[in-house]
Amino acid sequence: MAKRLVVWTETAAKQRREILKYWTEKNESTAFAEKLIDLTAKQLKVILKHPEAFKQADFPDTRESAMGHFSIFYKLTEEHLIITAFWDNRQDPKKLSNLIKKGDK
Repeated sequence: MAKRLVVWTETAAKQRREILKYWTEKNESTAFAEKLIDLTAKQLKVILKHPEAFKQADFPDTRESAMGHFSIFYKLTEEHLIITAFWDNRQDPKKLSNLIKKGDK
């Protein structure tokens, strides 16, 4: 199988930026944001290596890979790993459902 290219949807990229910004402002430091960036990169490598290993999410054709307080929601094609959401699991799950449903249209 050829290597898949990681593609972030606008929604997922925006969520990630907002989370990184929140923690940078809250901590008055980029240290935690940098750790989260590294953790995400490592998790994406694992997902690329074993994409079917993570649980099926409650959304069509979507899987979820948890990383502590955060989750990466993704879809697979032959050529792409599409990140549909980057989620802080401490938020209201109804908000996530609405975001993913909007992105599917």
